Amino acid sequence: AKIVHEVAAQVFAAAGSKVEYKVGTMIEVPRGALRAGDLAKTAEFFSFGTNDLTQMTFGISRDDAQAKFLQYYTKHDLLALDPFETLDAVGVGELVRLAAERGRATRPDIELGICGEHGGDPASINFFEQVQLDYVSCSPLRVPIARLAAAQAFLKSRKA
Repeated sequence: AKIVHEVAAQVFAAAGSKVEYKVGTMIEVPRGALRAGDLAKTAEFFSFGTNDLTQMTFGISRDDAQAKFLQYYTKHDLLALDPFETLDAVGVGELVRLAAERGRATRPDIELGICGEHGGDPASINFFEQVQLDYVSCSPLRVPIARLAAAQAFLKSRKA
């Protein structure tokens, strides 16, 4: 983060103004999730790239899998759902949960969120509320569904 702050200071001096910013990282590979405690020593936020994290965790290409075999897998109950549409809570989700726990253990005020199509899926949003992520990000067309799902997940978590 030191170099980022140094360059930011130079840019601010040249521009004659400052903006607030945070230094953080995308977590898109399993090793990033596993090393989240170390990453949080520097990172002020994590944004989980769940599309890439899913590909890396399953070891499959999203495009190839959806075009060639995922429909067969879900039809024949090899997978309950397409993991690129609804987060695989027991695999990819476990990495998100672990990284959130490790990140918070190092930096209790770390900001945690996700970026990807899972951010617009109600079942995935419910999982993200369970692990207490701070935000979800998704494509513009999914924002209304994401807002409703986030509100429902929040209310559900408060009843539990």
